[in-house]
Amino acid sequence: MNLESLYRQVIMEHYKYPKNKGLVNDDSYQTVHLNNPSCGDDINVQIKIVDGKIIDIKHDGHGCSICCSSASVMSQTLMGKTVEEAEKIINNFLTMLKGEEFDEEIEMMDARVYQGVAQFPARIKCASLSWKAIEKGINESK
Repeated sequence: MNLESLYRQVIMEHYKYPKNKGLVNDDSYQTVHLNNPSCGDDINVQIKIVDGKIIDIKHDGHGCSICCSSASVMSQTLMGKTVEEAEKIINNFLTMLKGEEFDEEIEMMDARVYQGVAQFPARIKCASLSWKAIEKGINESK
């Protein structure tokens, strides 16, 4: 199995069986809604930060497999991280999506499977939507 097939498999797994999906009715969460009108992706992300640490992330929405799977991967990748660690990972992920040199030393778990998205500029927004929503949630919580 080549790397591209493996990446596709990981993306489809997160799309079919998303982690941390479903919003909560809790005012202690920062909620951010973003959408991508050009392709119909629409996502809500919730983040709970306590003492500078991300203790929970929830997401819900609809869209393409790249958008929805990326939200699942994002939630798993950033959960339990400090705000500072999360910001580094988010910046590294967004840099990678643009096809630019990124820091391979930063642990990104399954997020690395979106590296090939850089070859499809129209899909970069799909993969980055939930990451930009969580980044906005972190900034709003400060």
